[in-house]
Amino acid sequence: MDIKKLQLKRLKKVVKKVYNNVGHYRKVFDERGITPDDINTLEDLKKLPFTKKDDFRKNYPYSMLAEPVEKIVRIHASSGTTGKPTVVGYTRKDIQTWAELMERVLRYAGVTERDVLHNAYGYGLFTGGLGFHYGAEKLGCVTIPISGGNTRRQVSLMKDLGATVLACTPSYALHIAETAESMGIDIRELPLKVGIFGAEPWSANMRKEIENRLGIKALDIYGLSEVIGPGVACECLKQQGLHIFEDHFIAEIIDPETEEVLPYGKTGELVLTSLTKEALPVIRYRTGDITRLIKKRCECGSIHVRMDKIKGRTDDMLIVRGVNVFPSQIESVLMEMEGIGPHYLLVIEKQHALKDLELWVETKHPVTADVQKKLENKIQKHVFTVVGIRIEVKVLKPKTIKRSEGKAIRVAEKGKTAGLV
Repeated sequence: MDIKKLQLKRLKKVVKKVYNNVGHYRKVFDERGITPDDINTLEDLKKLPFTKKDDFRKNYPYSMLAEPVEKIVRIHASSGTTGKPTVVGYTRKDIQTWAELMERVLRYAGVTERDVLHNAYGYGLFTGGLGFHYGAEKLGCVTIPISGGNTRRQVSLMKDLGATVLACTPSYALHIAETAESMGIDIRELPLKVGIFGAEPWSANMRKEIENRLGIKALDIYGLSEVIGPGVACECLKQQGLHIFEDHFIAEIIDPETEEVLPYGKTGELVLTSLTKEALPVIRYRTGDITRLIKKRCECGSIHVRMDKIKGRTDDMLIVRGVNVFPSQIESVLMEMEGIGPHYLLVIEKQHALKDLELWVETKHPVTADVQKKLENKIQKHVFTVVGIRIEVKVLKPKTIKRSEGKAIRVAEKGKTAGLV
């Protein structure tokens, strides 16, 4: 299969579709003096305007759809915590395409019809749960639609039903491991062999922690509601980056400030164009996720380009005394600290324009005041070595920071205790 020829054929078709059916795209294309006839090569993609999350909010709820509402069979939506939710629609064919992509994800992870998938992603408007569910059913493995919450029951069912595959956020995987330990269950003795984790950035050191605590191979998956949901990219068992499924998506990396397209290997913001989505195709969608593209072929033999694990999000980046700080950088430091748990909070003082930043972490076991002070100094030094700034560190008692059953809360405003138990 010639990926580039297929991409160009599908790109031409989708550009014509959005121009003819979506008022927003017709308007921004006309403002640039662009028509679908101007797209003759993949390089011509650069002529097209970017799509941003705010465009969905301005066209809420249905104006970004390229199909009439009568053809929509499913609606998903983002949480809308920073504004109106992003509403995404699916036609019957879109659901089928999504299921096929998620079946591909599972096969890349070595999952077969003989496996038992414990799906602890949230069901509902969030795309994670149903995305995995439909992919697993298409593959034909046993699917347990447990969703999130009631973690002790989850551990019991994993043990009783013989789960071999775990799907959830990486932070919830650690919470499952912690809960199993408190129940006297060694989760490493279960048949569990692989976990597919996503929906939040997580570091290489957290991968090691998950693999050690659960006795599995931990793989990354990437997707976002605006594009299709999970299934845009995933790792294979070689763990050498996430394969972007180029027959369905075109990936670019841009400088988030200048919007200049960057070459392979350079780190910047991931931009995606969907090629096969019927109800809600997106053109050059700025994901806000920071990564790089890897051109070299993976050892698994897949033809698809790869991307690195997400380093962070442009909107999660904190600027502290002129230095860019991503939560994943802090996480990477903590995962190397003996006696420190993987749960943490970055506590900011908004009214001081982030001049003050505190790192709250917890110990795995109770410690004396002297040990606590030594740990605080040690962590502060390690963070300074990696990030380049000195921040205040508070070491807390075990299980002080609230565990997440979905996406982990990593940043909290000072004076608010939403992230504490």
